[in-house]
Amino acid sequence: MRAVQATAFGTPDVLQLSELPDPQPGPGEISIDVTHAAVGLIDVFVRQGLYKDVPGMPQPAFIPGLEVTGTVRALGEGVTAFRVGERVVSMSRGGTGGYAEIYLAAATSVVSIEGFDIDPALAVSVIPNAAMAHAALTAVAHLAAGERVLVHGALGGFAAAFPGIAQTQGAAEVVGSVRASKLDAARASTLPYDRIIDSAHLLAELAGEKFDVIIDAVGGEVRTASLDLLNPGGRIILAGNASEQWDHSLDSNQLWLRSITVSGFNSGAYLPTHPHLIRPALEAARAAVAAGLGDVEVEVLPLSAAAEAHRRMESREVAGRLVLSTRPH
Repeated sequence: MRAVQATAFGTPDVLQLSELPDPQPGPGEISIDVTHAAVGLIDVFVRQGLYKDVPGMPQPAFIPGLEVTGTVRALGEGVTAFRVGERVVSMSRGGTGGYAEIYLAAATSVVSIEGFDIDPALAVSVIPNAAMAHAALTAVAHLAAGERVLVHGALGGFAAAFPGIAQTQGAAEVVGSVRASKLDAARASTLPYDRIIDSAHLLAELAGEKFDVIIDAVGGEVRTASLDLLNPGGRIILAGNASEQWDHSLDSNQLWLRSITVSGFNSGAYLPTHPHLIRPALEAARAAVAAGLGDVEVEVLPLSAAAEAHRRMESREVAGRLVLSTRPH
């Protein structure tokens, strides 16, 4: 199979197209003939080596990529829920393996899109992230019907999955924030936000409004300002650090005085220890995308353009999702 490997930690130039042996599924696994693989900011961070000292994280040479869509190629022992040729989407398995023509997935992390009118590039762009958003909102944030939600970095790959899932859970209002350069794109998008605001002027634009749940995939000063935007009993879910302000911290006394909760959500750490959430989350995500609640701008590039995709992700000017296709261009 053709696959893109990170031959070392470093710049996008370490991503090289290679020929590798075809992987075979083991017990409980399926192999997928990949048509599309999502490109995410987490892929960039892993390739840069930001997590190289974290136990269990990949070491070169490895194949980046968390999520794929395609058709079932082969079934491992004990797998009965899928059939060869079925159209499927897979969530991450260890944060690697996606940028390839064949992907090995745990059957428990795969959902069928057979019979659903969902474009495969959109499916891989949204369904896995929407499943993670469902787990974060229901099991960590405990979102209740009628509550107000604020999503920072509203167009980001993960963040963009939250408004649709929040709507299905009965949120009264979902507001998104983005930096000024992305305001026009965010306001023109069909994502189900009720409003989009400039993240550089959060407190001024919201003028005393309060929220029950805040999804923060940005970090830094946006995270600090969010403390002033929560109702007592409100919850902030830390879902990323696009600002790359890795030394940022919060005053824990403010959590006590304001009676608010800050929780981290890293699906790679959380879902393996809460596996019962995965199937309902995937099915809820599929339903939301099929209902048009996850429509994002998707640009498809060839598999050979992985390095270009990473350079564009590093520029922070991508307004939608980038997807790599194994099909001829």
